[in-house]
Amino acid sequence: MPRSIWKGAISFGLVSIPVKLYSATEEKDISFRQVHPADGGRIKYKRVCEICEQEIPYNEIAKGYETPDGRLAILEKSDFDNLPLSTTKAVEVMEFVDEAEVDPTYFNKTYFLQADGPGAKPYVLLRDALKAAGKAAVVKVALRSRENLALVRVKDDLLLMHTMLWPDELRDGSFAAPPAEISVSDAEVAMAQTFIEALEGDFNPEDYTDDYREALEEVVQAKLAGTEVPEETAASPKEADVVDLVAALRASVEAAKKRREGGTPEPAATESVPKKSRKKAG
Repeated sequence: MPRSIWKGAISFGLVSIPVKLYSATEEKDISFRQVHPADGGRIKYKRVCEICEQEIPYNEIAKGYETPDGRLAILEKSDFDNLPLSTTKAVEVMEFVDEAEVDPTYFNKTYFLQADGPGAKPYVLLRDALKAAGKAAVVKVALRSRENLALVRVKDDLLLMHTMLWPDELRDGSFAAPPAEISVSDAEVAMAQTFIEALEGDFNPEDYTDDYREALEEVVQAKLAGTEVPEETAASPKEADVVDLVAALRASVEAAKKRREGGTPEPAATESVPKKSRKKAG
């Protein structure tokens, strides 16, 4: 069982719900060390003070905030622990909203909420009330030296908490939108919808695998065994040509139907797109 990273209480009106917080996710990536290729020695970094040029132990390093005019405020751990915030040990419910109203772009990290001690009954009360109302709770909580906006929602028998970015932390993406004068015909949209329908299905995360990580593990194992590194068998990405969209999508629809029926190769139209994690055949 993982260790809780925070203990506090959810303030549900006059009801207090003691809870523990656990990280709900873990990234399964391959970790590399920085090494000297000639002898395999690890590359190490030292924390050196720019003024006294002494190496400083990690536990003696403080956080400093420098103003534009050069003044420096040094903060200790106690300064963060004693912040005058009600959210340092409490999850403060701000309002209840429809979950669909919250843009997923705001979501940052997901946590499990577990009832602590006598909190089981009020925990179930909040869970069942949210489920019956079809709502999620917008809350504020202080985690890891910062106050977070978060969303508490029901998933199966659990309450999950998604920490969220603040509105001023979201970048304006309007620069990435295609020029307004770009348009497509009704026939092109209709054929695109046909392709969507051909690949329509229920989302089952277990059907997908991390192809990049699996390929990288093969390379690592080949290096360790002293054998040849496996070569890529799929076609290499190439520059996309200007094509007849309707014709390309029609071919894609046919290929998608055949792939679903018998596991045939993917449509040629996708060859100009770099390979990502794909759904398993079948």
